[in-house]
Amino acid sequence: MRALTVGMGELAVTSDPDELLVTYALGSCIAVMVHDPVHHIAGMIHYMLPDSTMAPEKAGARPAMFADTGVPRLFRAMYERSAKKTDLVVKVVGGAKLYDDNGTFDIGRRNYVMLRKLFWKAGVTIAAEDVGGSVPRTARLWAADGRASVTKPGGEVQL
Repeated sequence: MRALTVGMGELAVTSDPDELLVTYALGSCIAVMVHDPVHHIAGMIHYMLPDSTMAPEKAGARPAMFADTGVPRLFRAMYERSAKKTDLVVKVVGGAKLYDDNGTFDIGRRNYVMLRKLFWKAGVTIAAEDVGGSVPRTARLWAADGRASVTKPGGEVQL
């Protein structure tokens, strides 16, 4: 099994059953994990911010940093490899509030709200999620079978 690390502001798609997609240090960031069990395709994004309009030049250079530009790009990359929307299983991890900023920024919540809006408009259903709270997480997605897990203080759980 080869681990393919998806860094902050990055996305990856694979059809190699020997690959494991993994992302670390999910605080307010969100990982979206997508698996097509029919065509055996897996994808993951680790986005940092909800809205690219706050930094259009960054969004142009690194669209996966933002929910509104990165998440659609992830789904397009899945479709380009023959994935079908009706076959996709979507899981979501992250969106925590790790630092008490008196709710001033609350990036984790804003990231999650933006994702829900995107999914609502696109008719995408979330099969499982582990979001919110105040703990960091690591997310893993096995390309071979779509199994997903979350590791956080206290242990690892399957999604």
